[in-house]
Amino acid sequence: MNIAVHNNLKALVDYYHENKLSHTYLLETNDIEKCYAELKIIIKNINCPHEYQDNCANCNLCKLLDNNYLPSFLVIEPDGKIIKKEQILDLKTRFSTIPIYTKENIYIIKNAECLNATSANMMLKFIEEPENNILGFFITNNVNNVISTIKSRCEIVKVFYEANMDSIYNNPYFSLVYSYLQKIELEKSKAILYNKSIFLNNANLDYNLIFKLMLDIYIQAIKVKMGEEDQEYSEQFAFLLKNDLKELRRREQIISAYLEELIYNVNIELFLDKFVIELSDFNE
Repeated sequence: MNIAVHNNLKALVDYYHENKLSHTYLLETNDIEKCYAELKIIIKNINCPHEYQDNCANCNLCKLLDNNYLPSFLVIEPDGKIIKKEQILDLKTRFSTIPIYTKENIYIIKNAECLNATSANMMLKFIEEPENNILGFFITNNVNNVISTIKSRCEIVKVFYEANMDSIYNNPYFSLVYSYLQKIELEKSKAILYNKSIFLNNANLDYNLIFKLMLDIYIQAIKVKMGEEDQEYSEQFAFLLKNDLKELRRREQIISAYLEELIYNVNIELFLDKFVIELSDFNE
């Protein structure tokens, strides 16, 4: 498989051939559409009736799958803002038959956080009593937003792609995070106050996405420090680049650790205060 696919997705092919593939996966990613496209490549790979080749033209499988015409393959996306019970009923009806063309009936649920209590409960039969010929994938940009009954029954795989400046600038939290980091870097003595004035006064924030954005911003700063010139970044994020490479890496490691901690049900106010103290390092 020469086409570039995320390593954590490529691993699914090995698991399949080793007969270690789980029945249900929850994929957390920062690019749902890219993850979905690469997942379809993996599905082609494990179901190819010949030896899989990139851009294979030896069978109908790829064409059918690319156009979502494959009888044993179903993609579910939110209808409006939620995934409705009728969509799950359709899945159950479709997959009550033996799969055609593929070794399993395969479903992908995009934006799995949009499953409500009713539709999620209807999905549990597929997860709690898995049949050998059904393989399921849930895709989300934040596992913490997926209903716990689904999340706890899936194997979680992280599929994060390297961010570019376009994805950073287009992030809905960019202005908020930019202002926050600028204040922390330039006015450390007041850092804790910014948790209240910037974050805690805003309701319903997605802290998982916020911390992923912070991480992407520092990763880009490290690249610039290592000689990958980016004039636009160097001008806009000059307040970060005053740090040396070692300090930028320290901040990257801190943010990564706190991002992992967000998996748990944390007290967000205490979490942010602890984070900003460690990131600012008042003793440096």
